[in-house]
Amino acid sequence: MNKQIRTAIIGCGGIAFGKHLPSLSKIKEAGIVAFCDLIPERAEKARAEYGLPEAKVYTDYTELLQDESIEVVHVLTANDTHAEISIAALRAGKHVMCEKPMAKLADDAKRMTAAAKESGKKLTIGYNNRFRSDSLTLKKIVQDGTLGEIYYAKAHAIRRRGVPTWGVFLDEEKQGGGPLIDIGTHALDLTLWLMDNYEPSIVLGRSFHKLSSKENAANAWGPWDPAKFNVEDSAVGLIVMKNGATISLEASWALNIMDVQEAKTTLCGTEGGADMVGGLRINGETHGKLFLNQISLDAKGADFYEGQSDSAPDLEMRSWYDAILHDTEPLVTPEQACVVSEILEAIYESSRTGKAIYFE
Repeated sequence: MNKQIRTAIIGCGGIAFGKHLPSLSKIKEAGIVAFCDLIPERAEKARAEYGLPEAKVYTDYTELLQDESIEVVHVLTANDTHAEISIAALRAGKHVMCEKPMAKLADDAKRMTAAAKESGKKLTIGYNNRFRSDSLTLKKIVQDGTLGEIYYAKAHAIRRRGVPTWGVFLDEEKQGGGPLIDIGTHALDLTLWLMDNYEPSIVLGRSFHKLSSKENAANAWGPWDPAKFNVEDSAVGLIVMKNGATISLEASWALNIMDVQEAKTTLCGTEGGADMVGGLRINGETHGKLFLNQISLDAKGADFYEGQSDSAPDLEMRSWYDAILHDTEPLVTPEQACVVSEILEAIYESSRTGKAIYFE
């Protein structure tokens, strides 16, 4: 197809330059014609590197949305503005890709879902870990029944010392939380998608502020400022689904643990199990013996040929623009992402109240 989809970027920070813009530059059907950021220099930089010659720069997203020629908007701002901007864009007749998490609050995620339905426009959320090779392969394995009924799972989002010290990551008002809503959201989305189970019944959770007060702490991005660290440093949750299946979710930026796994899952089924430890492993029983298979995920076909493979963000963007071009449903639907937000919020609420949260 020769059609070029006129695209706008709202929020020209790290996630724009680190993920969206490089991947969009590989999509020939995507033409970026507008960039918006509260800091005009960042929008100007994005335009210079990735914009079409006629691309414009804005500091007010409402002005950008008045351009009727814009067809797609990528919302890459702080969590507390996801709903406001996404809903406005949908109502302005634009398709929307919003970065994860869907929203700071579950009610906002529900409003976004409703706005997408009312507008007839597509809305997807940036859960790019679904597009990894191990994730896509495991989805096929689950779908063909190799694992049987999945009744227990673990969603892993564990860093030993990986506290993001830039931007608004440590600001609860802007973000809604710490590692649980930042990286735990990826692990939970991946696990729910692989299980194809979006009906929570009971949630019990606990968030911790144990290491955030340490001065001059060892950290991948340098010591954090304890005075500004007002979100949790780690959190855990237990989610029981309506059919009895149970998920254990663990998330941390700072935790004294050596078993570090981020955006990974472990699945336990009646016929077999799977995990993402050192790749993709499938375990089971055959002829009275236990087995463990390591799935080869590289693209090589011969020793002298490395093969070709696309990154998860590249595949995510390709899939998103294919959904627009062919009028199909995106892989990540707003209804699915909304459930993720509801569960995360329930974990935080359970931690605050000390009580289990029950879903109707």
